[in-house]
Amino acid sequence: MEPVRPTLTERLHREIAGTIGLLVDEADFATMRRYRSFAFDDHPAYLRHTEALLRDLDDQGRHTSLALFDPEQYAAYCARTGIDPDTRASRTRFTAELAASGPAVPYDGRPLAELLPDLLDQAARRATWEHATHLLDRAGECASCGEDLGRAAFARAFDLLRRILRAAPPGAHHLVGSVTAPDGPLLGVFRARSDATGITEVDDSAAVELATVLAAGITTGDPGGLVMRTTAPGRHDRVQGWRLHGDGLVPLTAAEVFDAYCTDALSGDIVAPEPDVDYCAPPGVEGIAPRPEGPHRH
Repeated sequence: MEPVRPTLTERLHREIAGTIGLLVDEADFATMRRYRSFAFDDHPAYLRHTEALLRDLDDQGRHTSLALFDPEQYAAYCARTGIDPDTRASRTRFTAELAASGPAVPYDGRPLAELLPDLLDQAARRATWEHATHLLDRAGECASCGEDLGRAAFARAFDLLRRILRAAPPGAHHLVGSVTAPDGPLLGVFRARSDATGITEVDDSAAVELATVLAAGITTGDPGGLVMRTTAPGRHDRVQGWRLHGDGLVPLTAAEVFDAYCTDALSGDIVAPEPDVDYCAPPGVEGIAPRPEGPHRH
């Protein structure tokens, strides 16, 4: 008896990539239980079944991504589009929107517990970028010449990062920028690598996010700063820092660097210093000092 060959439709089905909208938080899961069409009633069991589904799809050679399903965003989406939130079709439609525009991580075979921090980090980065971008948009235009002030601040912030990296010694660089905004802290993280010839590796998207955070601080005048940790073979890690002032960066003292690096930017809790790490004042970097005329010059 000849084996049954899959139909073209079945073959195409195997080519389809998918996205699962995941309820990571137990409180969000409880919120979704108010919908009668939502069949799950136990969050740990829901996560176990999701992981089993991911493994099964992976075994079939199907590419699947995980997106963060937010019940409040879902309710707002349904109200905006005029669809019934208490249907599986509506949840599927919203998840498709998440796949196109929201933060998502691909399933790569790791346990769900290892993937969730990556997904939450993506969501936090997206929220920070959107908030910082809103602050830049709100800066408006110059009353004299009409130039976009947020765009000018972003260009200045990106130039600050470029100058600091060009002056940095060879090694792997981990930069963290933060701004204490009234609506909550903004945090950007960026990694790069350099050798004696200059920058050899850079995360462009993270550089844009960090520059956007610093630019938000420039436009609002809210307190902020930048800390850079450099790792190189055969020597202690070096941690240096700057305080955001006006449209520039002012070097921190070694004691200020220690305080900045050993304090959690979000909670304010003290973090124990690491061994074999030198907390030091940065050398002078040309062109990063605050300019009297600010980021917008006529």
